[in-house]
Amino acid sequence: MIRNPIDIASRVSPELSDLIQTVIDKLETDEPITLEAIRSFIVNELPAEIDESEEMHHFDTNESLIDELDVLIDQFGESAVAVDFVHAFASEPLSRAIENVMDDQDQENPVTLSEVRDALVDGLASRLVGDGVLEDDEADMLMSEIENLIEHYGSDATAEDFLRYE
Repeated sequence: MIRNPIDIASRVSPELSDLIQTVIDKLETDEPITLEAIRSFIVNELPAEIDESEEMHHFDTNESLIDELDVLIDQFGESAVAVDFVHAFASEPLSRAIENVMDDQDQENPVTLSEVRDALVDGLASRLVGDGVLEDDEADMLMSEIENLIEHYGSDATAEDFLRYE
């Protein structure tokens, strides 16, 4: 399977992105999940209450999620890796940590996820708790969240791309 080199996740509605991630989480496989597998799951195995709301969505003036997925399949092919179409955001606490690293770094290259992880290992979370930027329980979750992002997107992914602005 060929990974798409462009940021195609930015072209996907938040609703479809969330649905794709939910299906990926439900399907337990070591193989990459494709758009066709996502479509098959939505059509054949989606819980009845979600399926009913999807059917109702067809009467809306907006494009339904299955229609949006069909357009993606037409553009990128059935074998396109589904995770490429999921747009991930850091939690608000991790976004604050990323911004802190970005503010502290005086470099030409953008801050990567691995640099944020390194800062967390070096005590960034504790410092942010001490400064009142984070609560203790928020700081406890940062390392697992950054590790999850690195696992999915790679250690060299630009951290700023995951910032959540609320």
